[in-house]
Amino acid sequence: MPHDTFVSERRDRLNPVVFYGSVVGIFVFLVITMSFTEEAGAFFNAGLAWVNETFGWYYMLAIVAYLVFVIGIGISRFGNIRLGPDHARPEFSLLSWSAMLFAAGIGIDLLFFSVAEPLSHFLAPPTLEPESQAAMRNAVVQTYLHWGLSGWGLYVLMGMALAYFSYRHRLPLAIRSALYPLLGKRIYGPIGHTVDITAVVSTVFGIATSLGIGVIQLNYGLNYMFDVPENLSVQVILIVMVVIIATISVVSGVEKGIRRLSEFNMLLALALLLFILFQGHTLKLLDMVVNNAGDYFSSFIAKSFDTYAYAGEDAQEWKGWWTIFFWGWWIAWTPFVGLFLARISRGRTIREFVAGALGIPLAFMMVWMSVLGNSGIELVANQGVAELGEQALNTPQTTLYTLLESYPWVGVTAGIVTILGIVFFVTSADSGALVMANFTSILSDVNHDAPIKLRIFWAVIIGLVTIALLMAGGLNALQSAVVITALPFSIVIFAIMAGVYRALRTEGDKADARRQVAGGNDQGGDWRERLDRALDTSTRAGAAATIEHAIRPALQQFANELKQRGQHAHVSEDRVDGETLPRLTLQVDLDDSQSFVYQVRSHRMRTPSFLPVDDDYYLRLDVYLAEGGLGQDLNGHTRSQVIGDVLAEYERHLHFLAKTNPSGQTPAMPGAIGDTEALDSTS
Repeated sequence: MPHDTFVSERRDRLNPVVFYGSVVGIFVFLVITMSFTEEAGAFFNAGLAWVNETFGWYYMLAIVAYLVFVIGIGISRFGNIRLGPDHARPEFSLLSWSAMLFAAGIGIDLLFFSVAEPLSHFLAPPTLEPESQAAMRNAVVQTYLHWGLSGWGLYVLMGMALAYFSYRHRLPLAIRSALYPLLGKRIYGPIGHTVDITAVVSTVFGIATSLGIGVIQLNYGLNYMFDVPENLSVQVILIVMVVIIATISVVSGVEKGIRRLSEFNMLLALALLLFILFQGHTLKLLDMVVNNAGDYFSSFIAKSFDTYAYAGEDAQEWKGWWTIFFWGWWIAWTPFVGLFLARISRGRTIREFVAGALGIPLAFMMVWMSVLGNSGIELVANQGVAELGEQALNTPQTTLYTLLESYPWVGVTAGIVTILGIVFFVTSADSGALVMANFTSILSDVNHDAPIKLRIFWAVIIGLVTIALLMAGGLNALQSAVVITALPFSIVIFAIMAGVYRALRTEGDKADARRQVAGGNDQGGDWRERLDRALDTSTRAGAAATIEHAIRPALQQFANELKQRGQHAHVSEDRVDGETLPRLTLQVDLDDSQSFVYQVRSHRMRTPSFLPVDDDYYLRLDVYLAEGGLGQDLNGHTRSQVIGDVLAEYERHLHFLAKTNPSGQTPAMPGAIGDTEALDSTS
């Protein structure tokens, strides 16, 4: 039976297989970790050593491959494809989008590592002489490697895949959707469930690692300002408080809670950065920013492939605790940040998305790490603040506050850092809960978010996992656990790359077919009638008359003719909230190939001021194909003109199928609303 792609009357609800599979795995982890904390800590450390020794080379290659792929897609002919229908436009302004990129993808970890990591690379580099000029010059550049293009390439890859398959082809907003070109409807079976469960578990550990690092930073900030004790009990209380605040924020949704918090934090972080820049040796710091950037780009390839194969065991251990940890951490965060990026990037072109999501965070990160990192190195190397160096190696959460003590108004700046930490903590927790809830739901519309109760549940689970990891050994356990859990998901990412490329190649071939096959609307009739249509601002009655006397009979006549020729064609009519008139859809199912879809929707538009009419609004009758709107209005068209337009689009579709595969057996992508019935039936 051909299925009507455009019918979407389902309700948002739980995906039981993915939800319970993920919860059981996480629950088992929580019980074991909290019951056997010492044994769990030893297991995590041994696991990190094993992964570093056995798969360190693989992590290095994989990270480079992910980045090369997304840059290649961005600059290719596929870059003009939109993450959504062709008519879609970005939901958020560039400023809001940049702020949410910054807050979700980096967050509180910038506070934790901004001074500590460059200082650590200066004082204890893997191969260079400690505290030498070479180590000083390399310290920030090594930090750039861990925080720059390599990791953001992962986020961009996942965000691009999820946004493309969900918003353009209306597949579920889940990792499995990116495998549709490879597996077809099998993504709704055990394979798809396994992929999503792996993504959920990996992501929970990634978020918990970030929150664990964040709560250590936050605990010290409160100790510094208010003498709050630094211990596990206080950290547990802080996690509970943040989960409560995050729950309030996540209930508000992306548009209100997360966006506003992200914008506030970006402005606060920018103010702190400028304060340190102008209170320090401004010109020297700016020189260092430029120098560090040049060193980073010129040495990027060599550093990306440096496995320290010719160095000693100490360098190998350093690689495991630094580079391999960061690569595992980025991989574990990829489903979370990728889905969040997809959620906020609907309507942007792939090229715009790749350039913005790679370039905007990179630019801020480079300035931030260089200014703060070099300021810290300057205090240790030239001003004799040995305490700061010791903190970087032993208690990294304290370094930023110690740095601020060398500047005026430390009470104010320390307060700003603490506020930044709290808000970063909250934005990571609330966006993480939102993403986990979406991953474990079946959404009737990819533009919806999961039910509020489910978001609250995942906020609590993330808090519990963070507490368990802190109990099992603090930062070391956090680092080890995230590297171990990221390994299986890194393989899934390669499959996602293959699925994205196959789908984009198919879409590119279809666009070529549209350009090569001339066609079009039969514009016959008197030229004055065409002018009337151009100036027409139809009322509801006029548009309804066009549907009644031209569009509905034309689609039905075309479908009947195809049926007589042995084709599976049908016309459906649906009422959709927010649309004045019914949607009419012609769908032609072509065995295993992509169905042909021609839909007409009514849009209420404000009347342009240059047209002499009385009404403030008029109705358009826009044409949509499977890949989105054409920007074409059928208002006032005759039956023969509608049939001519449908025929032209059908010819283009057939030419596309013939071009992509002479036998006509191309991977069939879903239409504009998506194939969620299979997911419903298997869940």
